[in-house]
Amino acid sequence: MSTPPPLAGGAQGPDALRPLLTAALDALRTGATARGGPLPAGGPTAVAARVREAVGEVLPTRGEGSEAALRTLVHTLAEGAADPADALCAAHLHCPPLALAVAADLAASALNPSMDSWDQAPAASEVENLVTRALAAQAYRAGGGDALITTGGTESNQLALLLARERTAAHGPLRLVVGANAHHSLGRAAWLLGMPEPVVVPAPAGVLDPAALDAALAGLPGPPGSVLVAATAGTTDAGLIDPLDRVADLCAQHGARLHVDAAYGGPLLFSDVRRGLLHGMERADSITFDLHKLGWQPVAAGLILVRDPHDLAALGHHADYLNAGDDTEAGLPDLLGRSLRTTRRPDVLKIAVTLKALGQQGLGALVDQVCAQAGEFAVLVDAHPGFELYDRPVISTVLFRPAGADDDHIAYVRRELLGQGRAVLGRATIDGRRWLKATLLNPHTRPGDLAELLKLVEGTTPR
Repeated sequence: MSTPPPLAGGAQGPDALRPLLTAALDALRTGATARGGPLPAGGPTAVAARVREAVGEVLPTRGEGSEAALRTLVHTLAEGAADPADALCAAHLHCPPLALAVAADLAASALNPSMDSWDQAPAASEVENLVTRALAAQAYRAGGGDALITTGGTESNQLALLLARERTAAHGPLRLVVGANAHHSLGRAAWLLGMPEPVVVPAPAGVLDPAALDAALAGLPGPPGSVLVAATAGTTDAGLIDPLDRVADLCAQHGARLHVDAAYGGPLLFSDVRRGLLHGMERADSITFDLHKLGWQPVAAGLILVRDPHDLAALGHHADYLNAGDDTEAGLPDLLGRSLRTTRRPDVLKIAVTLKALGQQGLGALVDQVCAQAGEFAVLVDAHPGFELYDRPVISTVLFRPAGADDDHIAYVRRELLGQGRAVLGRATIDGRRWLKATLLNPHTRPGDLAELLKLVEGTTPR
């Protein structure tokens, strides 16, 4: 009988991991060097062909060995990656993760706690408790509150609708009211939960219009308490923030619940300079955070925060093998009601390590740094006669376009730079016009990188 491969856990696990990590790290380096830019050149067909050639047979009859497989596949993935650690990879809310967060994630994978019962995650469950309470306290400064770890903004928004529906069930079917600028996951969550189509309120300047919201709330049928308003703190297209305090006033006036989707903008709370941009968010019944955006965490690292911990009771669930009644009565924590998922990995560890290592000031400094970079890039664009700036950035997203260009030209420039492997820019349509989008989330970006990005766009013209 052959000897099975070594395991990652236990006292001998680190010794087994060490040579494999060396192989993986070497392959990350050689792959990034071979790529030589923010993403692989050639487009989807060429990249897929290179991957097939490099990987060969995925399930061979006889295995190739651990280090050889690691080197091949990690190198291939790195060579074919869109790397957010490259300053010219700036399309999406896709951050370069901090090295310390990645190291913590490795430890979480090696230990492999499953966060659905205490006997699978004794220490991890308490770490999760500490982190969720600390972040809830950061958002709800009056005290109280609680939070759950999620896979990201989409799951958090889905949970927000579910918790609101269950809390307001006595008032009749829940109606969701969103701005035209809201994230698509909110409407999708309403569909998934069998709720009516959301009421969409105009957002003519990219943010929810309070007067239109007032009119919409006044015109909705049904008793008070049967409406959930979802505001946004950091829109996906432009990084804009709805007038949260005014929206909260209207929710109070009309007896509606308030959810704030702060998947992007939530970490502004860590900044002494920019925290005021979120004024009014503390009045929300629930808040979405997503720390694999403006939090520099590996995917996944989401949270949903609630002002009233009793809202979470709706997630209570019993499975005798996980949370038997006599076990919970004897003091074993019940983890099953902390998520809609059963098996889930300890994503909290990397968040905890980051919070502990950097503290509020360190995280706030990173937030301020990328926001300042966005401001510098906007100044650069605005001063250039060949470009048009949409507006000054609120967070770290800058929309711009070559002066006089039509929408087809904007799309061409983006795809051409992608195909050449030279830059990764996003696109957004605001007020009927298409814009190039630069989302700056890399604190190591330098002014020269921003100038190079603009030069690349300037030099890309249709053939």
